[in-house]
Amino acid sequence: MTGQKQAWTDHKVEVFIGNLLRAGVIGAALLVVLGGIIYLLHQGLSLPDFKTFKGEPQELRHVGAIIKHAFSLHGRGLIQLGLLVLIATPIARVALSIFAFSRQRDRLYVIVTCIVLAVLCYSLFGGR
Repeated sequence: MTGQKQAWTDHKVEVFIGNLLRAGVIGAALLVVLGGIIYLLHQGLSLPDFKTFKGEPQELRHVGAIIKHAFSLHGRGLIQLGLLVLIATPIARVALSIFAFSRQRDRLYVIVTCIVLAVLCYSLFGGR
């Protein structure tokens, strides 16, 4: 029982979460930079039309399509995937915190963190 509590000390959880956040942000930045380079190589010489606003194409508005475009090494798909990774990083941190608090048997923090995760998910997926 003592070994289980030592395996998930506050310091180890903080270090792991810090590394998770660092990896998420660096990974997202690398995807965006790579996507930007590819995008500029293919369309860098075309002049933009600032008179009309053109949002992302319909095929880049859904996660599955973004992943498909990213794995095909399309610049815009990689940029969008990088942004998704950046958004997912703090959500992964909250989910990991739930796991860590449950391993530490801290029910109050598990409940509070579950509420935080529910609010995050609602704001992303259901809060229209």
